Amino acid sequence: MAALTSSVLQSPLQIRPSDSSFGSLSSSRIHRIAPSFNLKCSCRRPLLFGDGGPRRNFSLKSASDNAYSDTSSASPSLDDEYKANSELLASLKVKLLSAVSGLNRGLAANEDDLRKADEAAREIEAVGGPVDLSVDLDKLQGRWKLIYSSAFSSRTLGGSRPGPPTGRLLPITLGQVFQRIDIISKDFDNIVELELGAPWPLAPAEVTATLAHKFEIIGSAKIKITFEKTTVKPTGNLSQLPPLEVPRLPDALRPPSNTGSGDFEVTYLDNDTRITRGDRGELRVFVIS
Repeated sequence: MAALTSSVLQSPLQIRPSDSSFGSLSSSRIHRIAPSFNLKCSCRRPLLFGDGGPRRNFSLKSASDNAYSDTSSASPSLDDEYKANSELLASLKVKLLSAVSGLNRGLAANEDDLRKADEAAREIEAVGGPVDLSVDLDKLQGRWKLIYSSAFSSRTLGGSRPGPPTGRLLPITLGQVFQRIDIISKDFDNIVELELGAPWPLAPAEVTATLAHKFEIIGSAKIKITFEKTTVKPTGNLSQLPPLEVPRLPDALRPPSNTGSGDFEVTYLDNDTRITRGDRGELRVFVIS
């Protein structure tokens, strides 16, 4: 019965001049039907009646059919646009990761590498749009792994700021670099894994340095950090040793370029990727860890 009903509803209602029901449709009844149905007449191949005249087919079309057909040409929905934007961002993030892979977090980057990484990051920033940390502050929460810093191309661990050089002069090998952010306590810790060279036959010493900061949001997307202390914790064979807090230099002895604070802008942020640009132009790329 359901199939029969569906078939009837989907078929055009045809009214033939020879049908007995047609004669019962008075002029007043047709006018009552007209507001919700469009009466259509279509001439097909002549089929002769007894009077020799052509057969005409009449069909009633509901006005709601027009509304349904109009939706087929409607513009894409917001869900479709969001999906397309997400797919584009995903492909651009793969492009950025490809540009910075093999650069040892930027320590091995040359001028061409710096340019490609910057262009790939700008594409993501353009598609992602401005960041508003008053809305997306919770996305900062967590432990982030640094996968690229343009500042490391200067071959110093301080980036564009003074820092210990890498190489033979001071045998320091840079390991993983993390940022640990707590949006409740406003803690902002830079965590650096280092391997310190030692004369033979001593084994290199492995340590983890934690540079503790506090942070505050300035404007919609800028973060200001203020340095508090540095703690060094031996790892590896010396992991049983307690952590050591490194004394902070007095303000009078500290270089003008190292005030203990700084700021940077978050230019892209989602649940697994963060791009920042520092107050000295450093481009940094992080992934959640």
